[in-house]
Amino acid sequence: MTTWTALTTLPGEAAASALGAALELMKPAPSGLGIFEVEDGSGLWEVGGYFTSKPDPAALALLAAAFDAKPFAVSKLDDRDWVAEVRRELSPVEAGRFTVHGGHDAHRVGPHRLGLRIEAAMAFGTGHHGTTRGCLILLSRLMQRGVKARRVADIGCGTGVLAMAAARAWRVPVVATDLDAVAARTARANAGENGLAPWVRTGCAAGFGHPVMRRWAPFDLVFANILERPLMQLAPTMAMHLRNGGSAIVSGIMEHQVAGVDAVYRGHGLVREDWVRLGQWRSLLLRKRA
Repeated sequence: MTTWTALTTLPGEAAASALGAALELMKPAPSGLGIFEVEDGSGLWEVGGYFTSKPDPAALALLAAAFDAKPFAVSKLDDRDWVAEVRRELSPVEAGRFTVHGGHDAHRVGPHRLGLRIEAAMAFGTGHHGTTRGCLILLSRLMQRGVKARRVADIGCGTGVLAMAAARAWRVPVVATDLDAVAARTARANAGENGLAPWVRTGCAAGFGHPVMRRWAPFDLVFANILERPLMQLAPTMAMHLRNGGSAIVSGIMEHQVAGVDAVYRGHGLVREDWVRLGQWRSLLLRKRA
């Protein structure tokens, strides 16, 4: 099947999300949509639509103008099996004790590794991104120290990799939520595919806003692999939902943002114990003072 892509960039996550929502209302409508931060520190976000019929150039021009985005770049893709292409390029990722892999690479998980299966069609959140890998490395370091969390939360769970990692490691209840309903459903499906459905509870919510979060708090460990600003906004409620002596693993932070995030969390009683640097990304391990 022939596919067309229409890609643009604009500053800010909120504006990118609004443009994405408007793009979905086009005629013909896109068969798929992607919204990602451009990883160069520019603050730009990429919005892309994938169409099985050629998109209307006039409609795209109007949308770009309305949201102050760059003009859409439209490309026609060859008739190829794109999932197969991604599978060939996405080799298993090892991060600490964990190996994140597609089903086609299950045989490559070593006997003493903790495997997490994420399919290539769900490429964002497979563990290839530095922020996810950093979180998995910090989780592995906690495990090496003999820490065993009894209750875990994953804020902005995406495909559910971090939630599944905690459930795989400790077989304990993990609550995983995301603002995006599709992400929450994807995390639920992935937990099922990995045999972790009994331990992973998912929901669509911002931060700790889902009722199941209130029922299971306080948590021994909280993941928040999001971005600097929402991380800083999350600090007060993070402190409220984390038990004394509990840990938080936060990521989505660049080098120049670490001091600001540190200061905000320190003001709410969470101090940095460890960190991981992978490329331009930093992942932090914080502990709530007892």
